[in-house]
Amino acid sequence: MHGLGNDFMLLDLISQDLHLGEDQIRALADRRLGIGFDQLLTVGPPCDPAADFRYRIFNADGSEVEQCGNGARCLTRFVRDRGLTTKTHITLETNTGRIDCKLEKDGNITVNMGAPRLEPDHIPFSAEQPQITYELTIPTNINQCQSIEPVCISAINVGNPHAVLTVDDVASAPVAKLGPLIEGHSRFPERVNVNFMQVLSRSEIALRVYERGVGETLACGTGACASVVSGRLRGLLDEEVTVSLPGGDLLIRWEGNESDIYMSGPACRVYEGRLHI
Repeated sequence: MHGLGNDFMLLDLISQDLHLGEDQIRALADRRLGIGFDQLLTVGPPCDPAADFRYRIFNADGSEVEQCGNGARCLTRFVRDRGLTTKTHITLETNTGRIDCKLEKDGNITVNMGAPRLEPDHIPFSAEQPQITYELTIPTNINQCQSIEPVCISAINVGNPHAVLTVDDVASAPVAKLGPLIEGHSRFPERVNVNFMQVLSRSEIALRVYERGVGETLACGTGACASVVSGRLRGLLDEEVTVSLPGGDLLIRWEGNESDIYMSGPACRVYEGRLHI
């Protein structure tokens, strides 16, 4: 399946019992020798009685992560297509809590992503106190201790950690260069997703995202949410924002303060098959 080109392999762990190790996930994620995907998503029975399903996310490098907004939309479509539920409003249990997903009449899916977390300990990010923006020094040659000028970022957790940079032109942004350097920066002890945001108007941004453990993807739902939060906190954006990603558009709504973020967008099935492990 894919959500705006952010592609996933989904496994039904309700009707079958299966465990994949990191090496197996990396092999399956290989786009030449395996199936190829940005993330592996699994759906299983919930531990939380208030949830409908248990939702887990594994990156292409085999590491498990906390949240994926595009994946949540695809998982909602998946459980409906598989006949695992007839509900149009479902609750998913994740490693960081519950999220609510709603199948809209137009076929899009809206996900309540919860409230953003800005406290450094909860991102996690190394800082003495929460700020709207931080200066981050990026080493370009670790052995010789050389560095470029500090970059200005916002650090936000939307189920997983994000760094947001504002750029003049997203098309020419140094995603391939800065993405991996910020992803593994020492001030982010659990690594970080890196967002390059261009503000087009108060109701629209263009965005490219370098995802930890994956690289640049065509879309990132949590990255879209984090970027809108960053823009709203700096007074650059309105409450409802269209986020234009290489794979397509998402609609993000956030009232501000401690309110929840709502993300709406499509989810598409590409093909279905059987795999012998």
